[in-house]
Parts: sequence; C-alpha cells; structure tokens
Amino acid sequence: MKNEEMRELSIPELHTKMEELRIELFNLRFQKAKNLLDRPDRIRIVRRSIARIITIIKEKEQKA
Repeated sequence: MKNEEMRELSIPELHTKMEELRIELFNLRFQKAKNLLDRPDRIRIVRRSIARIITIIKEKEQKA
C-alpha cells in the first residue's frame, strides 16, 4: 500500500490496517524462527509499513 493510499484512509481504518500488519509481522517472526520464511525481506517491508501508518496517524491527530 502506497503512502497516498494510506493518507486517504481514516484513523480507525489505519488502526485496523496496523493491527493486520502486526499480526503478519508476528507470524513472519515465527516462520523465521522455524526457518520456513520464503521472503526474509518481507519482515523489513512490514515493519516499515507499520512505521508509516504510525507517522500518518500522528500527523492526522495533530491536524485535528
């Protein structure tokens, strides 16, 4: 999901998306521990997406 798409979402939708990504990150960490991870770069992508969402949420809260 691109930044422009994330910025169009409302704050509750962003929180929902963040929870989905945190669950995915949790599962990826388990796969890594069991050496079943297909794409190790996916962990970094998910972490950065979570950080982007947190930043966008803070920006929206400051504007309000």
